[in-house]
Amino acid sequence: MFQRLLFNLWYLRKPPWDSGISPPELIEFIRTHPPGRAIDLGCGTGTNVITLAKAGWQVCGVDFASRAIRLAKTKLKRERLTADLRVGDVTRLNGINAPFDLALDIGCFHSLSAAGKRDYLTQLERILAPGGFWLLYAFFKTDTLQPGPGLTEADLNLISPVLLLRSRQDGFDRRGRPSAWFLFQKS
Repeated sequence: MFQRLLFNLWYLRKPPWDSGISPPELIEFIRTHPPGRAIDLGCGTGTNVITLAKAGWQVCGVDFASRAIRLAKTKLKRERLTADLRVGDVTRLNGINAPFDLALDIGCFHSLSAAGKRDYLTQLERILAPGGFWLLYAFFKTDTLQPGPGLTEADLNLISPVLLLRSRQDGFDRRGRPSAWFLFQKS
């Protein structure tokens, strides 16, 4: 509950992660894959929902910050685009109808608890179409003994039985933390 309140407060201003620009990794995915159904998990104010919709994708966006979803709906209306935007929990995805050809996650999965990550992956496996993709961006947790967000090797081990890793591009985020883009595919 505290985290939900904190995120809503961040959206009273511009949160540091809300650049308003879709990343080149998403643009490249769109360029190399035909439009289908996509879900943006942790969609924030809808920047990537809009990018996908403009490229012909049917898009659903989910975020637990109601203020972010309100802002996303305003942006969609201004662009004269349609998408299914919902306030929701990515570990439950109640009422979300599968299948999706693409699940996009830019910084959501790595912020979940260990139990949340397991529940998220259960939902992801349920909603992804056979052959569907999960495009994930996450930063790594450099000190696994400290609480807080970040991807660990244990998290990657949770993913491998569910989805096949197609590509990984390592780098650093704006704060200098090790991070990576992953492309997984459901068999």
